[in-house]
Amino acid sequence: MHKRSLPGVAALFVGATMMAAVLPSQPASAQSVSDFFESVFGGQSDATRGYYGGGRSGKRTVSFPKRVAPGQIVVSFADRRLYYIQRRGRAISYPIAAPRPQDRWQGTMRISRKKVNPPWTPTASMRRENPSLPAYVPGGHPRNPLGYRALYLGSSLYRIHGTDAPWTIGRSISKGCIRMYNADVADLYRRVRVGAKVIVNWKRYAGY
Repeated sequence: MHKRSLPGVAALFVGATMMAAVLPSQPASAQSVSDFFESVFGGQSDATRGYYGGGRSGKRTVSFPKRVAPGQIVVSFADRRLYYIQRRGRAISYPIAAPRPQDRWQGTMRISRKKVNPPWTPTASMRRENPSLPAYVPGGHPRNPLGYRALYLGSSLYRIHGTDAPWTIGRSISKGCIRMYNADVADLYRRVRVGAKVIVNWKRYAGY
C-alpha cells in the first residue's frame, strides 16, 4: 500500500469511533447508555434512536469515470463518499466519515474478508491513550464502534464498517477506517466479494 508515513499501523484506532466510555459489566438500560453518549458526543446511541441494524442511508446512484471496472470500490476522502462500481460509467455512492488530518492515508488494497457482527478489541496503544476503553466489545452490541458489518482491507487494520455513532458520517473524525451508516454498509456488504479491489484516495469525483 502506498501512503504517507504513519506511526505504525498497529497504533491506529481500529474502527475509528471516538468511544469514550467503559461498557458496563452488568447490562445497562438503553436509555442510560444513550444519556451518557448524548452528553459526550451530542447525539444518541443507535440503540435508542432505532438506527442500529438499519435506519439512515445516504445511498444514491451516480455517473462515474468509465475506466474503473465493475465490482471495484473507490473511496474518496475528499468527497467523503465511497463508490461501488456497478457497471462502466455507473456507481452507487455512499456517504462516509473521513480521517482526521493527522490520520490521512491512501492506497490500493483488496477485500481480504467479510464479517457479520464483527467484535471489537482496542489495541494496547488505544487503551494507553484512553484507559477508559473496554478491553473487548462483542459483535452485535449496540455500542460496538464497528456496527454490524465489516469489510477488512488486506492485512492492515483498516476496515470498511458500520458505526454506533451515525451523526459522525460526513465528518473528518475517523482514525483511518472507512465508516458508513449501518444500512449502507449492509447494502455494500451483499454486493462486494472477497478479493475486490479497493482504491482509496483524495481525488474528487462528485459532480462527475
